[in-house]
Amino acid sequence: MSFQVEHDQWIESHLARRQGDRKDALRRGHGYGNCLFAEKVWWPLMGHFNGLHPEYEVKDWRGRSYYTDFMWKLGEYFFVFEIMDYGSHGQDRTKYRMDLNRGLYLQSQGFHYIEISLDELKENPLFIVTMLRGILTPYLVAPTGQEGGVLRKFGRIERELMRLAIRHHRMIRPAKAARELELHKETVIKYCRLLVDKGKFRAVPSGATGRVYQYEYLGSTQSPDLI
Repeated sequence: MSFQVEHDQWIESHLARRQGDRKDALRRGHGYGNCLFAEKVWWPLMGHFNGLHPEYEVKDWRGRSYYTDFMWKLGEYFFVFEIMDYGSHGQDRTKYRMDLNRGLYLQSQGFHYIEISLDELKENPLFIVTMLRGILTPYLVAPTGQEGGVLRKFGRIERELMRLAIRHHRMIRPAKAARELELHKETVIKYCRLLVDKGKFRAVPSGATGRVYQYEYLGSTQSPDLI
């Protein structure tokens, strides 16, 4: 399904669930910059809008309602994305101060707060995609706990290797991974082979000899590997 169809359905679904000020805030607030973020950053990064909430209402330190541009909920984690226009503050030092205070307050409450330049979003969205991939990838493959008492399927080293592979465009070389994770090379190879057995890695043979020097990550970057 195309971006525009998915985007329109996503917005309509949120409008249908909202009433009063929350619905008005979405109609007013989801403008040019927010649509650009959805199309040029979030869609290439995720390919869906699951868990992403536009113009999401939170309370500030004074107990007053405030609508973030986007709130992304992933299990126990909450991410706030704000699209910042250079001219939005003008000469209003009070507004500038309040905006910074809101960001500081949200971080104090456990939210991951990320500000994105509208100019960068217009001129170089690939940079933002790359930066957010690095920030969000560890949470996409991290476990969020046990479900129904079932033990997690992947151990700590296996999860670290999956995260590392995603950061390196899905490919991992045991020698390099051993240096980055401060592990012995043979330990890395052992866990890479375990991940092959579990269907998360594929051994990549090299040249005529067919020796394996690297592994390819086969899992999804769009949902956590929980168990």
